[in-house]
Amino acid sequence: MPERNDHDLVPLRKESAERVGYGGVGYGRVGYGEPSPAVTSQAQGRFARIHSDGGNEMRLRYSVLPVERQVQVMGILNVTPDSFSDGGRYARPEEAIERALEMEAAGADLIDIGGESTRPGAELVSATEELARIVPVLEGLRGRLRVPISIDTTRSRVAERAVELGAEIINDISGLRFDTDVAKVAAATGAALVLMHSRGTPATMQRLPPMTNLFGEVFEGLARSIDLAQTSGVAREKLIVDPGIGFGKTPRQNLQLINRLDRLGSEFRLPVLLGASRKSFIRYTLDQHLPQRKSDEAADRLAGTAASLVLGVLRGASIVRVHDVPEAVTIVRMAESLLASGEDGGDGNWSAEVLND
Repeated sequence: MPERNDHDLVPLRKESAERVGYGGVGYGRVGYGEPSPAVTSQAQGRFARIHSDGGNEMRLRYSVLPVERQVQVMGILNVTPDSFSDGGRYARPEEAIERALEMEAAGADLIDIGGESTRPGAELVSATEELARIVPVLEGLRGRLRVPISIDTTRSRVAERAVELGAEIINDISGLRFDTDVAKVAAATGAALVLMHSRGTPATMQRLPPMTNLFGEVFEGLARSIDLAQTSGVAREKLIVDPGIGFGKTPRQNLQLINRLDRLGSEFRLPVLLGASRKSFIRYTLDQHLPQRKSDEAADRLAGTAASLVLGVLRGASIVRVHDVPEAVTIVRMAESLLASGEDGGDGNWSAEVLND
């Protein structure tokens, strides 16, 4: 199949756009181009409010997420034996509880707990097994963790139990494709709902043929998920969208989605979650562009994640999902400060300082 030209136009379905509240209907460009001046101005204006008391908040069951005032850093906690990056490290409840508290202390704004691996090739586990992994951790964190908890699951039974134990967000990597009742749990409990675009299942997604209309298919898939969630009673202000980096996309398509993350925010007018941490497209990209380097996989994945985070912040990400919380917090806050610095040369809200080099 011939490679798609970077500047091919992607038609967006007008009926879907009107139903789910797209910001713009018509055609968009696919590729590595710069965001429009309006999008860039919007991002700079958003981060100019970082040090103010303004900004919109996403109200959760017990907490609020100031998603327009500050990018939220979501720490990943996999309580599985086989996750792609940290499988087995936090499989014991006491280790997972300690890890959650460590991430909070390092600056995480929320913690995403998952009891089923979604790495490429992973097989599904039963709901009973998934619950056996997450329930002791959720119980152990009650009254100890101050930041909100997100439950990474595609099952309504697991989501319902997790919310009962304090979770405030349901993170569904299937976008409601696997179990539509997840939306009903969110609607009944008031939990926020992350809808991610994915293709196939973790076991099959990397064997699927590449998408030929990247943004058109991602937008259409997310539009269906949003429509189903709202039809099930989930309030629009409780929704978050995720383009699904690594889930049935080629390495180049992952780069394109990160580079034009602003399109998701402007099209759907919802907070956007970016989950690029340590994913294999980073290693593939560096292998292509730096084939002679002395490879250090851990260092490569951290550096590639850092670059993705900076561009994600620039392109309007509201939440970033990461493994390496201390590093991510530093990267994100520095990127925000650069965006918030303005162009007039003034000191803004900064106190008088000596010049430094």
